[in-house]
Order: sequence, then structure tokens, then C-alpha cells
Amino acid sequence: MSAVPDTLLYTKDHEWIAIDGDIATVGITQHAAEALGDVVFVALPNVGDSISQGAIVGEVESTKSVGEIFAPVAGEVIEANSAVVEAPDTVNADPYGAGWLIKVRFTQQPDALDAAAYKALIGE
Repeated sequence: MSAVPDTLLYTKDHEWIAIDGDIATVGITQHAAEALGDVVFVALPNVGDSISQGAIVGEVESTKSVGEIFAPVAGEVIEANSAVVEAPDTVNADPYGAGWLIKVRFTQQPDALDAAAYKALIGE
């Protein structure tokens, strides 16, 4: 059973979003990390990149498969977590903390699910 913090928003593509003013911190959910297995590679967009909501902005590769990271918000990438690029297993170990992926200054609110809706989506 995966953890689904009530304080975050979620996408149907299994990204989580933490909103702080006009900054969205984005990562993949514990459910996604568990489904991927041991993460061995993470590719993220560059700081300064302009991203569109729903666009592929990176990938997470595991020993089992490759998962795409979809932008849950449109805006400008203001930070990419180099720690997960250097130590990809951080995504498995702490998906909602140190395993965050990018921070985006967004231009419109995300089309996202609350924790209850996400739990229903993943069958919890």
C-alpha cells in the first residue's frame, strides 16, 4: 500500500505537486516509484526551460522499465534536483521528500486530483 499525503495534489500520470505561491514542486508518487522498481537513471529538464502542461519533460528509468515524466503545470523550470540525477535511488527511498524532481514557476493552476481522488484512481 502506497503512501498518499493529503497535503499534495496528484495527476493521473502519477506525479505529485506541492504548491507554494506560484511555485510547484513536482515528483513521482510512491505508487509510481514502487511500480517502476529500482530507479537507476533520471533525466530532467534544464533550469530556464519553458514547459507546457502535459508535455514530456523527463524520464525515470528503472531495472524494469522507463517511465516518462509529464509536466503537471505550464511555466518555467526554476530548479532541477541534481541530487536525484546523481543518486536516482533517492526517488525510491523518499519520493515525497528528497526525491522531488523539478520546481516550476507556473502560469496556471494544475488540473490535478486531491489525495482522495488519487487513492481511488490507484485502488486504495
